[in-house]
Amino acid sequence: MAARVAPNGKLIRRVRAGEVELAYRLWPGKGPAIVAIHGLTASHVSFVGIAERLAGRRPLLALDLRGRGQSDKPAGGYGMRQHALDVAAAMRSLGLGPSIVLGHSMGAYIGTALAVEFPDLLAGLVMLDGGYLLDPPAGFDPDQLLDTLLKPQVERLRTTFESRAAYLDFWRKLPTFRSTEWGPWVEAYLEYDLGGEPPSLRATVAEPAVREDFRSMAQKQEVKQRLEAIGCRVMVIRAQDGVAPGQPPIIPDQVMAEIRECVPAVEEHLIRGTTHYTIAMADPGASAVADLVDQFATRCLESTVISN
Repeated sequence: MAARVAPNGKLIRRVRAGEVELAYRLWPGKGPAIVAIHGLTASHVSFVGIAERLAGRRPLLALDLRGRGQSDKPAGGYGMRQHALDVAAAMRSLGLGPSIVLGHSMGAYIGTALAVEFPDLLAGLVMLDGGYLLDPPAGFDPDQLLDTLLKPQVERLRTTFESRAAYLDFWRKLPTFRSTEWGPWVEAYLEYDLGGEPPSLRATVAEPAVREDFRSMAQKQEVKQRLEAIGCRVMVIRAQDGVAPGQPPIIPDQVMAEIRECVPAVEEHLIRGTTHYTIAMADPGASAVADLVDQFATRCLESTVISN
C-alpha cells in the first residue's frame, strides 16, 4: 500500500477495496478503531478536527469514498450498498475487527448499510447529522432536489478556479462558515478538495457519483428498513442548524422521532451552536463529537467483551 502526499501536504495511503483503491489516513490511538465515513461532496479531511480532538485516545481511520478525493473514480457503480461493500473490504484489508463507525451526513446512510450487511465489523454506529430523510414531496425528482438543496456545493463541481486562494474566496462568500469558525481545519478540508494545476483547479469530487449517490439516499423505504434491522448500538448526534447558521436542521425533531421509532434504544445528542459542517470542522462541534464518540466506544466495546 504505497503512500502519497495529498495537495495539503499530508501523507495519505491507499487500500484495495474490491475493484477500486481508496485513499485513507489513519490517526494513531489505543484500541479498536473509529472508522469515519464522510458526506456526499466531502472527503476524509472533513474529520481532521475530530481526529485531532480525540488526541490519540483512539485510532481514527478516515477514507475517501469512491468518486471523491484521491480515491478511484469509476464512471458508475455507486450507491449506499456499494460504498458499504467498499468500506467493509477496506476494513478487512487493513485487518480491522469490530469498530465504531462514525458516519457524517451521507456517511450515516452508508453506516446503516454497513451495519446490516456486515454486522461482524461494527461494535457501534454513530450517525452524525445524517442517515434519514424527511418524506419527499409527491413526484419529486432527486436531481432537482439536489440542485435546490445543495446549489453552491453542486456548482463548485463544475467550476474551474485559477488558484487555491480563489477557491477559498468562493467559500468565504458563502454563509457556510462564520469568520469565527474559519480555521485550519476548514482550510485543510477546502485545499484538499482541489485537484489539477493553476489556473485550472477543480474539485476532486465526481458529479456523476454525487448524483447517483443522492438518488440512492432518497430511497426512504430502504433507509428505514436498514435502520430497523441494525443489531448494534446506535448514537445520533445532531447539529442545531442546517448547512449554514440559521437554516433548518438536517435532522429536526420530527425526523429524530422517526429514527427513534426504527431504533427505540438510540442514544441522542444535540450540539448547540453548530451547523451541518461545523459540527465536525470547528469547535465546539469537533471537541464535543470526539468526547461523545470516545465515551460511546467505551460502552460499545465493553458490552462486546461481555457478550463474548
